[in-house]
Amino acid sequence: MSKVRTTLTIDEDVLRWVKIRAARTGVSDSAVIEESLRRDLKLDVLDELWANATMSQAQASELALEAQHATRPRRRTPGARGR
Repeated sequence: MSKVRTTLTIDEDVLRWVKIRAARTGVSDSAVIEESLRRDLKLDVLDELWANATMSQAQASELALEAQHATRPRRRTPGARGR
């Protein structure tokens, strides 16, 4: 997985706790922040869902299209008023 350098503004107390967690666990500040973001964004759940997916991309697209059509209101055909 490639990494990207970024700059962020963070509350001093939060950063202090990041540093404490990093020191206690023996990992970098960045690793603590990334792990927290992954957990909060539920990326582990998405990874697990993708890993257990048994449907092909084509099947998933077809199912999504069927669901989309099922929830759309039906269009009236021109000249079909009052019928």
